[in-house]
Amino acid sequence: MLDIKFIVENPQLVKNACKVKNEPDYVDEIIELQEKRCTLIAKRDSMRSKLNDFSKEISRLAQQKEDLTEIKTHAKEISDTVKVLENELKGIEEKRDLLLLKVPNIPRENVPEGTSDKDNVIIRQWGVQKQFDFKVKDHLQLNEMLKLFDPPTGAKLTGSFFPLYTDRGARLVRALINLMLDYHTHEGKYIEILPPIIANTESLIGSAQLPKLEDDMYKLNREEYFLIPTGEVPLINMHRNEMLKESDLPINYCAYTPCFRREAGSYGKETKGLIRLHQFNKVELVKFVHPDNSWKALEELLEDIEKILQLLELFYRINLLCTADLTFASAKTYDIEVWAPGTGKWLEVSSVSNTTDFQARRMNTRFRPKNGGKPQYVHTLNGSGTAIPRIIIAILENYQNNDGSITIPETLSKYYGDKLIEIQ
Repeated sequence: MLDIKFIVENPQLVKNACKVKNEPDYVDEIIELQEKRCTLIAKRDSMRSKLNDFSKEISRLAQQKEDLTEIKTHAKEISDTVKVLENELKGIEEKRDLLLLKVPNIPRENVPEGTSDKDNVIIRQWGVQKQFDFKVKDHLQLNEMLKLFDPPTGAKLTGSFFPLYTDRGARLVRALINLMLDYHTHEGKYIEILPPIIANTESLIGSAQLPKLEDDMYKLNREEYFLIPTGEVPLINMHRNEMLKESDLPINYCAYTPCFRREAGSYGKETKGLIRLHQFNKVELVKFVHPDNSWKALEELLEDIEKILQLLELFYRINLLCTADLTFASAKTYDIEVWAPGTGKWLEVSSVSNTTDFQARRMNTRFRPKNGGKPQYVHTLNGSGTAIPRIIIAILENYQNNDGSITIPETLSKYYGDKLIEIQ
């Protein structure tokens, strides 16, 4: 969240952030509540001071054995007034704090302003678009020949958009996960975590999924728990309500998790195959860094994720997202898209974001500077390293052969165990 002092001192900047991110503007209401809060605190503290004076006077009169009836009556009236003021103050603070959770992060100055994803800026491409001397198939057509995933059985077991991978398909998923985890944890660059895939409300507020995205998540009815929409949620919250040392930073985590998203109404024509799913596998990367280093860390995080696609020799491009396409918590985001020739479109496989101190304030995650001074909030960054289903689409469609078999990328073959997925 944003600091209330920052909002009060920079109302137009925050209002503009709400506008360019297409978020409701609660700035005036927050400032009004904050002013009421300050007025109430002043009244309450004045009444408390009077109550202290009465307490001293009661003590003095008691020693002199004077009649205390009248002064005790006045003291009780003041005490009751203090309780009323404190209850009113509590209500105002609760309302203000709820509205603060609905204010988005401020986009960085160099983020392009735009109204839709059409205003995103392509900043670079890597690789060469593969050319074929035969008519390419999409991943659904290839799967009919290869039997790597089984949508009808997944739907029977759970429902639509819950995939079931079989045999060689399951092995391909596992191979990709192991490749990614091995690369990211090489020489201790990232610490591997295997977190819970159920998160409590506090964790989802901390990562900024709540309250905004509750309708897109799976909630467990008997408890205030949710299935995680991304591995970012548990990783980011590992240091909630902690005071770190500056020497602890940076902290880099990576984790494989299944992820669960409803994404109600967002599908359009993408109702078949692996493009949009309610459950999908992902390797996530998260960084806790010193505020002075977070923009450099964003570029390094992007490079780490790019390396996976380069190892798989997939043709990809990087988009700098415009203001309208930024997430609620992000100050700056890069999307990485791979080309899927059979599907005939670019598929997003990773989103890499710097949330500055926005999540850290919600989680109360700070560090103590080594040279003294006030504790500071860390900056947090996250990125998919990467999402597995769309990588599978890209591999199948880019590495297909004329007969429908798939050549496994060389760096992946040692994890998969074979160099070819043949038609059986």
